[in-house]
Amino acid sequence: MTRRLYLKIAAAGVAAIATGCATSRNAGAAAAAGITRPEVLAALRRANDYWQANNPPQQWAFWDVAAYHTGNMAAWQLTQNPAWRNYSTAWAEHNAWRGATSDVKANWKYSYGEKADYVLFGDWQICFQTYIDLYRLDPVKDPRKIARAREVMEYQMSTPNRDYWWWADGLYMVMPVMTKLHKVTGDIRYLDKMHEYFLWADGLMYDAQAGLYYRDAKYVFPKHASKNGGKDFWARGDGWVFAAFAKVLADLPKDHPSHVLIAGRYQRMAAALAAAQQPDGSWTRSLLDPQHAPGPESSGTAFFTFGYLWGINNGYLDKAAYTSVALRGWNFLAKTALQPDGRLGYVQPIGERAVPGQVVNQQSTAPFGVGAFLLAAVEMAHFLDQ
Repeated sequence: MTRRLYLKIAAAGVAAIATGCATSRNAGAAAAAGITRPEVLAALRRANDYWQANNPPQQWAFWDVAAYHTGNMAAWQLTQNPAWRNYSTAWAEHNAWRGATSDVKANWKYSYGEKADYVLFGDWQICFQTYIDLYRLDPVKDPRKIARAREVMEYQMSTPNRDYWWWADGLYMVMPVMTKLHKVTGDIRYLDKMHEYFLWADGLMYDAQAGLYYRDAKYVFPKHASKNGGKDFWARGDGWVFAAFAKVLADLPKDHPSHVLIAGRYQRMAAALAAAQQPDGSWTRSLLDPQHAPGPESSGTAFFTFGYLWGINNGYLDKAAYTSVALRGWNFLAKTALQPDGRLGYVQPIGERAVPGQVVNQQSTAPFGVGAFLLAAVEMAHFLDQ
């Protein structure tokens, strides 16, 4: 072997070692916390297979079920498990690729409502996220899959109203719909109107001092206070917002005016939420007053864990500052909230606030909590791949 060839091989070996160290650094940090990729994938499979085995896809398109499907589609994207994609497709077909079903636009509403004429209410629009994801997977795009999404959102954008997102959950329900529709249509109106609606919602619910969002106008301090007289920020409500920012930033062009504002809010929330994390890695239902409704809660914790991991993985959040937060959150989810049979426990039931005395335990589960867990698991797998 010539000296030149030897040096070339040695240099290549050093580069390979350096590359290996770079790609395995996250896995090393996770392993120190007792987290490995096979275990993450096993937890993902256990949770999703349990849910699908016990819940048929033929369910309504309202937010509670639709939020699960946002996680299921992320799980499919990672694993390519055909059964999981088929499950969401069957759900979409059952609902004829629609949300609320009224065709009489003059009757369309956006206050809270579960009936067919609440077409403009965001809880009936989150289903469009999954429909768009399935549409984008088509080798030959079937326009019927996004026809209702476009009809509803384009009608909404034609109105002069800005107050469509009057509750924190609505940011997760609809903001990603608008970035996804922009991506498939190229229509800038989706981003411009999203920015307009977000500015209104942000002015209503954001507390600049705390860096967190109230669930809606009813809970703004001092009109409403926690048990101990402080500000009451509901964990799942802020979870919806933190996760929404991650999902929106994934598709939002960096040169759009909304990018700086949303990225800034996302980073400020990350700092505020880290300070509220509990020693076991979870977050309590009232973020700044753990005694208001004591005990861990997994739906907010899962959305936060997803948000931290996505931000670290995509360069929006500082890895040194937040890796331990994300790993502690995941360990709570995988080792405490996820039960041996695959049930995700500690999910606060449907509601809009932290309720003192409400029982939330190992048996407490719901589709939106499972969806949040799947999002967190997928991002944990991506984290371990870097």
